[in-house]
Amino acid sequence: MNHSEIIDRLKAGNTRFVSDSLNRNLQDQERRSSLTKGQAPFAIVLSCADSRVVPELAFDTGLGELFVIRVAGNVANTETIASIEYAVAHCNCSMIIVLGHESCGAVGAAIAGGDNGHNINQLLEHITPAVKSCGEGANIKDIINQNTKNTIENLNKNSKIISTSLNESKVKIVGAYYELGTGKVQFLDS
Repeated sequence: MNHSEIIDRLKAGNTRFVSDSLNRNLQDQERRSSLTKGQAPFAIVLSCADSRVVPELAFDTGLGELFVIRVAGNVANTETIASIEYAVAHCNCSMIIVLGHESCGAVGAAIAGGDNGHNINQLLEHITPAVKSCGEGANIKDIINQNTKNTIENLNKNSKIISTSLNESKVKIVGAYYELGTGKVQFLDS
């Protein structure tokens, strides 16, 4: 599939999810058995670890179709970048979706500031630039979307594998926003 076909497929799956008409394809024993030989996901999704956001369901995909990386705030840290690099270099994925979502607790914590302990503070350092760039009193949705855009920039800036693939048009990165109440995914760049 080319990039636009991948986005169309994800949008169609999200439409099925929103309308409660999931097709649940590729989720059976036959599919599990076929995947023991290897994987060939058609897209990578860098999503928040929030339990309310499940990319495989939101896009109505089956086993082995998405390479999903989940971390609070959908940030591009060393581990998430390395995971995406693996999927690009070894699974030949050509599409990366950075999926932010409504009411993101990590973004809320970055807005609130304060000392959240060493590890959470390190995570929030990746989100703070979005808070600062949107300014005091900004709408949280705007900050979440700015964080998604910053993550996309960081993937390009901090990974030679990803930036080379982008420059050669082998990979495309698209931001998206997931609405918790409706399940609707809004693509930011397509």
